[in-house]
Amino acid sequence: MWFRNARVFRFTKPFDISAEALEEQLQEDAFKPCGPQETMRQGWVPPLGKHGEQLVHSANGCHLIALRKEEKILPGPVVKEAVEERAEAIETDQGRKVRRKEKDEIKEQVMLEMLPQAFSRNRRCYAYLSPKDGLLVVDAGSSKQAEDLASTLRKSLGSLPVRPPAVEQSPAFTFTGWLNETVEHPTTIELGSECELKDPSEDGGVVRCKGLDLKADEIRNHLDAGMQVTRLALTWDDSLSFVLDEELGIRRLKFGETLQDQLDEVDKDDAVAKFDAAFTLMTLELSRMIPGLLEALGGEDRSAIVEED
Repeated sequence: MWFRNARVFRFTKPFDISAEALEEQLQEDAFKPCGPQETMRQGWVPPLGKHGEQLVHSANGCHLIALRKEEKILPGPVVKEAVEERAEAIETDQGRKVRRKEKDEIKEQVMLEMLPQAFSRNRRCYAYLSPKDGLLVVDAGSSKQAEDLASTLRKSLGSLPVRPPAVEQSPAFTFTGWLNETVEHPTTIELGSECELKDPSEDGGVVRCKGLDLKADEIRNHLDAGMQVTRLALTWDDSLSFVLDEELGIRRLKFGETLQDQLDEVDKDDAVAKFDAAFTLMTLELSRMIPGLLEALGGEDRSAIVEED
């Protein structure tokens, strides 16, 4: 149970919910497969998969949830070919041209007929709520996927006061400062060997570097020319490595050997115990890293957050 990505949301006011209350509310929107004429459905499923029935798995004060999305796949070329065949038949039989509006209607009819035999694509998106840290963390590679999960969770709960965290200064400014050494990075952060640089002008270009010494002259030349660092590979406290972008999206998250060794001590034949241990280790590490990372990026802007009395 290691997240591969982390999209972070900050609760904007005190929020707490028990595992039991969360379970009850998610049950209202539990996943149900697509009907014969439906193209998409989504709903909550047990995070433990076949090893559990509950929609919420709690450990270390954190609540893990999973959203399943089913989409019916209709190959575009197959649909197009069927539409063209029907349009040609109409033109031949009736001696008239089939216009675009009528073709759109034919396409809708073709898709309705094909849906019951269409293949299904299923995806799961995991997230956990950490009320004590004031965080919702989503294992999503894009901000849209993370927002979709947050929106679905908001619908299930009726209210979900979250927003992406904000920092006091631009992440690109901080990233650039770390590379050109005008901003000092904390000892807990080690620069990796990958970055993305952008020219901030309207038609500016993009340079992606991988497997390089980021303090090398070729990188410095791009920085001296005014390019800004918008994505940067980092290692946190020798335990987590990842690529961080200017939207504070964390990708390609990898957990270090120390955490892996701790997990290896758990009975490998007990799938639930191993899952629970991995989730606990992960949330403990992320609860250390996330606030530390926000502080390293100039400090979190908490002006829109209602603090507890």
